[in-house]
Amino acid sequence: MPQFNTSTQTDTLLDTPKMYKVILHNDHYTSMDFVIKVLIEIFHKSNLEAQRIMINIHEKGKGLCGIYTYEIAATKVEQVTKLARAHEFPLLATLEEE
Repeated sequence: MPQFNTSTQTDTLLDTPKMYKVILHNDHYTSMDFVIKVLIEIFHKSNLEAQRIMINIHEKGKGLCGIYTYEIAATKVEQVTKLARAHEFPLLATLEEE
């Protein structure tokens, strides 16, 4: 009786996806409270962490909100933009490749 090898061996290695930083930029119109709201609601930061990031944005002109795969980072940038425009704020979120 012939022997058949029923196991399949796959030598495929998956590359680690590129990661992207989501950055919020300071402006002279968006309130600090709104930035904290964005950090808590969209980036799931604690109140304390959101305050720290907000101060960093205010003092340095921009601040890191998180590092994600491209699709997630792009979605978060879109969510920030939509929420900011709905509240009539010019808050800018951008992506930077890590």
